[in-house]
Amino acid sequence: AEGYLKEFGFENMVHDGGNGITINHKIIDIKPLDYDKCIRLIDECEEKGFVWAFQPDNTTRRLAPDDRFYELTRDVYMDTVVEKDLNPRDYDKIFKVYVVCNEGEEEKLENLKGLPWFRFHKEYFFVEPGNKSVGIKAVMDYFGADYKNVVVFGDNRNDLSMFRDEWISIAMGNAVDELKEKASYITTNAWEDGIYNACRHFGWIE
Repeated sequence: AEGYLKEFGFENMVHDGGNGITINHKIIDIKPLDYDKCIRLIDECEEKGFVWAFQPDNTTRRLAPDDRFYELTRDVYMDTVVEKDLNPRDYDKIFKVYVVCNEGEEEKLENLKGLPWFRFHKEYFFVEPGNKSVGIKAVMDYFGADYKNVVVFGDNRNDLSMFRDEWISIAMGNAVDELKEKASYITTNAWEDGIYNACRHFGWIE
């Protein structure tokens, strides 16, 4: 996200699923996931044969105990670093957990129930923070701004938490149905100038 922040000339952002905020290009706060719940999930993955990896810090790397994660996913979303004899208990924070499995197989993981998770790829799912509205409110509170001036755009289930009645929520035309049901307005598809068209609809731009 930092690359996009610089590319488009913004100074502030909500990130890490709402658990982090950056103001004037400086991280003000970033909270990790519930450590004990993540450890229990990784232990269960080991017991049941699920391939896993995790992110122990605020960097672009994820740690894996062997090559299987990359071999099965070929994913370059993060830099997968293999660490021999990897033990997550050697790290004091966990920001994300990644688990390889087909859709539906995650139901076998009992310890997943108490954690926020999302699937963007068929090969694996993310365990990551899932309440973006918390970060949005933190930014607004930092500037002493009114929540009614917030405008959010979204297209997937991980955006559901920030679609609230307190502000304007705009769903892309290609958004999932659950998001459209909560939206203040539905615009065109993301690849059909959805944000631009919504801004014109509300009169924010000419």
